[in-house]
Amino acid sequence: MSDAQSNHTLAAGGAVLVYAVLIGFTDNFVRLIAAETGLWQFHAMRTAMAAVLFLLAARPLRLRLAPHDWPALALRSAIHAGAMLIYFGCLAFLSVAQTAAGLFTAPIFVLIFSRFWFGHALGPVRIAAVALGFLGVILVLQPGTSSPLGWASLLPVAAGALYALGNLATREWCPQESASAMTLGFFLALGLSGLIGMGVLAVWTPVVPAGADGFILRGWTAPSNPVLFWTFVQAIGSMIAVGCMVKAYQLAEASRVSIFEYVILPVSAGWSWLLWGETIAVVAWLGMGLIVAAGVMIAVRGR
Repeated sequence: MSDAQSNHTLAAGGAVLVYAVLIGFTDNFVRLIAAETGLWQFHAMRTAMAAVLFLLAARPLRLRLAPHDWPALALRSAIHAGAMLIYFGCLAFLSVAQTAAGLFTAPIFVLIFSRFWFGHALGPVRIAAVALGFLGVILVLQPGTSSPLGWASLLPVAAGALYALGNLATREWCPQESASAMTLGFFLALGLSGLIGMGVLAVWTPVVPAGADGFILRGWTAPSNPVLFWTFVQAIGSMIAVGCMVKAYQLAEASRVSIFEYVILPVSAGWSWLLWGETIAVVAWLGMGLIVAAGVMIAVRGR
């Protein structure tokens, strides 16, 4: 590796670290939002805030927000929005590290989808990586009656599957779209989902449990100042974090950057410990290590 390539790789790693620190911090406060507000209202408010920030930043940063292919971008945004709806819904009940571990099965699902949808061959190394990654997920989420959500604790894995499908859509359907257009489309899809969810709950009016247990079933409520503050922190933090991730992929090979992404698992666990005093069991650390190992195997083999 040349000095220039080495410097670019280090810069990409630094950008990913900024991404992990921001996401790990902001996502730890979703539990405070979930105690008072619903999942659907949260996404509607966050999208409104993000849209204003995009419009303010568009001219000075010369962002290209207009899509090249509306239908392709809309479908890609809907798929990624589905992944994030599951992800944020799980944050009310699981730690950030646990939820992120499920989301980071995405590279595994990319292999599976590529094999069965596009006919790409899988060698023994990638098959072993798939098995290793799923074993790690079982150790981290520990599905069953002893886990916080029972077997529903596997829901973050569904988020990982949708996220993988969205990543394939980015490559196959949206090669000419700008990063800013795709990010804005993602936020708008989540905001629309939030409005639809609130509309359904306004008609359905289910019994809503108190606190975070009612996060998914809660409709519109008058947001308190702390909810507005942390939702705004979420909006601006996620925008900056996504920008850092896009920059990282511009600085270095995707195979190298994808390995750096796994730093979010220990960083999220560290924030949970600093903010809430939460610790992670040794078996869960082992599971995260297996997920990281699987991701590294897939990335290195992909090169």
